[in-house]
Amino acid sequence: MASVPTRNNRQLTRFFMPLALQAASQALSYPLVAMVASRGPGGPLNLAGLAQSTTIMIFLGMFCISYITTGMIYATSREGYQKFRDVVLITGFGVITVQAALCIPWLSHLLFGNLIGLPPSIASPAKMTLLATIPVQFLFFLRTPYLVIMYIGRATGKASLATIARIVVTAALSPLFCIMDLVGPVWAVVCLTMPAALECLLARLFADPFLKKLKSSPATAPRAGEIFFFNLPLSIGGYLLTASAIIMGAFIARAPHPERVLPICYLALGLANPVAFAATRIQTTVLAFPPPDLKDRLTFRFALGAGVVLGLLPLIFILPGLTELYYVTLQKLKPADMGLVRVTAIALIFYPFSVAVRAQSEGLAAWLKRPTTVMAGHAIFLATIIASGFLLLLLGAPGFIICAAVLPAGSLASSATMRALMSRSRPKPTPIAPTTTSVGQVR
Repeated sequence: MASVPTRNNRQLTRFFMPLALQAASQALSYPLVAMVASRGPGGPLNLAGLAQSTTIMIFLGMFCISYITTGMIYATSREGYQKFRDVVLITGFGVITVQAALCIPWLSHLLFGNLIGLPPSIASPAKMTLLATIPVQFLFFLRTPYLVIMYIGRATGKASLATIARIVVTAALSPLFCIMDLVGPVWAVVCLTMPAALECLLARLFADPFLKKLKSSPATAPRAGEIFFFNLPLSIGGYLLTASAIIMGAFIARAPHPERVLPICYLALGLANPVAFAATRIQTTVLAFPPPDLKDRLTFRFALGAGVVLGLLPLIFILPGLTELYYVTLQKLKPADMGLVRVTAIALIFYPFSVAVRAQSEGLAAWLKRPTTVMAGHAIFLATIIASGFLLLLLGAPGFIICAAVLPAGSLASSATMRALMSRSRPKPTPIAPTTTSVGQVR
């Protein structure tokens, strides 16, 4: 049996940093391609439409994200990995089928126009890009088993290289597309898809040594249904989280001046989301360094510290010079809106911090083998988003206040709920394969 990894801040930081960098890089692809979308005829309205469609895409692909945790449990043997990979790919085919169905004109109008309440100027690019993101959706499912096997093989740093390559290529392609006048929401999706295909290929190459080292297990291989139904509560919880982003957009769309405020909120979130997504990797860190009990102060303090640092990072872009370069020059924001985007960016400082606190609670729940507890916490997250959104809308709050307030409130309420439920249960820790970062690995 593998030894339990040393539990100290240095070890946690060494493990967390490659995962955080990988997660942030994944989310950074969207603000990078935003410049391609916003330079089309619709300007920032294209960006708002692209943001809505990618939110729907992520919502549909939530199974892909939650399969990371499931794979760390079930893909530790050759038979387990093969079964896990099959389940992931079959799920991916199902997801892109649903996404294609939502692109049928009357269904897309019902979704974007009636349900979310987008104005036609934003709904139109949202409909186009939802169809265009089907290939990149499946690429994410195809990539997942390769990432999982590298996490199990103690190569979190190496696993991040494929994603870093993706972000570098995206950063190179985005201005190239603009120079070649290949702009607009559809070209933005093309700019997103090409680097994702490269990332998937590199992940396959990097994972190959770990796949060859997988050993057969004398135990009965897990059934496909067992893997799927373990993952299901985690995915449902993730769906609730993603639905909250859509609902938040619906509240902002009904607040004053949505055509001005929605693009500003999405521009600010475009920088806050990558670091918030990085904060979610604290869940994996908790699983890799199993706690002695539920009162695990080490990972809780680590989550607080990481949350503060991650929350401050996006504020770099409101410094003089960088603000004009990013928001005005690259993203084509009107100079008159600079004050509002600064206020929104500052208000979002609590967003990554609250996500870090929630992720630590999710890690403890997964360690207890309580995926339904995670789902319950996410349900409270959604309920808090809805309740606070309605309240702020009734009070006449502007859209940027709704954006900055409801997300942290939802995460903190979710964390409190999970902790309350876990305190009533007897620990049944999940046997997690060791996933520590090996000394001397590529970073």
